[in-house]
Amino acid sequence: MRQLILASSSPYRKSLLERLNLPFDCIAADIYESPSDDEGAENLALRLATEKAHAVAADHPIAIVIGSDQVAELELIAGSQDNPLLGKPGNHQRAIEQLTAQSGRTVNFYTAVAVVDNNTLTTTVDVTKVQFRHLQQEEIEHYLKVDTPYNCAGSFKAESLGITLFESVISNDPTSLIGLPLIKLSQILRDKNIKAR
Repeated sequence: MRQLILASSSPYRKSLLERLNLPFDCIAADIYESPSDDEGAENLALRLATEKAHAVAADHPIAIVIGSDQVAELELIAGSQDNPLLGKPGNHQRAIEQLTAQSGRTVNFYTAVAVVDNNTLTTTVDVTKVQFRHLQQEEIEHYLKVDTPYNCAGSFKAESLGITLFESVISNDPTSLIGLPLIKLSQILRDKNIKAR
């Protein structure tokens, strides 16, 4: 089998890809991750996933390279002026602000996958809709101390205690919210005759 590379340093994506029981390497892609003017969440996730895959594939042209990215977007309330895009908070205060903004709201998570194989690009985007409970400040503080999700879009870990922050999750792929939609990725890999073991 040809070399398979995950263009990421994310421990969450690495753990998810390990579920397929395929040998792969992880190589972080060095790209600029800020959104362009008026770039929506879905387009941003897809562009970043594609740029990550292409960046690593440029140095590993005979490998199959998987890029992925996730961008969260608050569903706007009529008359709202807030910035709907939610990236990785990076610190405690920003995580408090994100979870406070998401309290009682619906958030759409766009998780994109881009696979580069012999200069051929295959992409897909999975959308997960999360309805947050109304959160008290004390429970936000407690949650952040337990899970410290500062490197997670939206400031939570759905695979951990973060699941308790939700009222509901609507998704075609439960792995998508964690950061890598394995159902769609598995189909792309099967189309390339690479099957989970």
